[in-house]
Amino acid sequence: MRHGYSVSALAAFALCFMAGQSANAREPAAGLTEAYIQEPMPPGFQVMISPIEGPIYADAAGRTLYKWPRHEMRNGGTADMKGSASACDNVKTTENAGMMSPYPGGLELPELDTRPTCAQAWPPVIAAADAKPVGKWTIIERHDHLKQWAYDGQVLYTSSLDKVAGATIGGTHMEQGGGDTPAYRVPIGPPSDIPGQFIVRQDNLGRQVKLANGYTVYTFDGDGPNKSNCTAACTKMWQPVLAPEVGSLARKDWSVVQREVGVHQWAYRKKPLYTYIGDESSGAEDGIDVPGWHTVFTQTAPAWPKSFTTQVTPGGVVLADPKGHTIYFYYCGDDSVDQLACDHPDTPQQYRYAVCGGGDPIKCAQNFPYVIATKGEGGENAGWTVMAIDPSTGHRAKAGQTDAIHVWAYRERPVFTFVRDNPGTVKAQSWGEFYGQRNGYKAFFIREAFQGR
Repeated sequence: MRHGYSVSALAAFALCFMAGQSANAREPAAGLTEAYIQEPMPPGFQVMISPIEGPIYADAAGRTLYKWPRHEMRNGGTADMKGSASACDNVKTTENAGMMSPYPGGLELPELDTRPTCAQAWPPVIAAADAKPVGKWTIIERHDHLKQWAYDGQVLYTSSLDKVAGATIGGTHMEQGGGDTPAYRVPIGPPSDIPGQFIVRQDNLGRQVKLANGYTVYTFDGDGPNKSNCTAACTKMWQPVLAPEVGSLARKDWSVVQREVGVHQWAYRKKPLYTYIGDESSGAEDGIDVPGWHTVFTQTAPAWPKSFTTQVTPGGVVLADPKGHTIYFYYCGDDSVDQLACDHPDTPQQYRYAVCGGGDPIKCAQNFPYVIATKGEGGENAGWTVMAIDPSTGHRAKAGQTDAIHVWAYRERPVFTFVRDNPGTVKAQSWGEFYGQRNGYKAFFIREAFQGR
């Protein structure tokens, strides 16, 4: 659990959002992107900067490359072992695997007539006959004897959901849970250009810089470029992140500030870095309740629609619709050996109907209404788009369909509100199977006050 949050502090934080995202204590200036370390690549691949996922590897056509790391679930595991051939083949899966209780194996999967094979949903990245390994890039033979590219030992795929160059609809870097969650696909990319003391973690606001142990780092408005003005009493609450004397000379956005003889401090984009003594645990961000102090991002997520609001809830600050009702996103991975997505409008909707309406699409729509995009509402970007949905099926509407509804979607997943919510409540948080970990709804948190469920 994170400690130290008060309702008044969270309310003040939310007001920053309502005034505009540039006022957010967690958001840097727009337009900045994450620097990365250049690695040797085979011909035909490239680095692209995803507005959501940061630097990613893509093929010559701009299709994002993904890995599928082995994942152990409650009753077994699936996906690719490092250094091994692909577990994603061209045989259509027709039954569930029973890896995610309480369901036994052998049950027929939905929409079999249109269900793709694993390799159709996730086309393998095939190497040419004369291709040669380069650096971390190797070639592993598939069970069908084709040669497949691998990066750092993990064989690679593209996603059938990615329709435009640089899209990352297929998977995400967002932190994923343990045995209650599906075996996710993850986009691959070059290493972030950061010193070894730091990591980059992704959340709903962007790609955040943290210490390697997960503790939050901050910058101070009172500092000058590469100059710390936090001294004496200030350092009792704000501890400088110490650096070696010449540790950053080859890094684009990093520098070292000399505080005094023999004492050096890291700076990111010329802003000295600190930790906050009030952060009692890894992941806590209590320092942003102190005026003038900010968390640090390499790049920020695309802005949400201008009509949206933010609300303070018992769980933290959430994104909300124009009436103040919490926005939820739904995600799902089916209980099969190939773990295909079931949270996109182009995938089966039966899983969602089961948890939101007991299998009844009408009751589902009543309990979890779509967030409707009003006519002429703008603000679409790489993250937030307006989708035309067939209300009778939950699938993408056909061109010219007269009864289609136009809804807001994040990463092409429609977002919802909950019928029992009032402004400032999150009654559907973790609604679904295993607290929503495999198949269910999660509130779109801007700032979580508590870790875990």
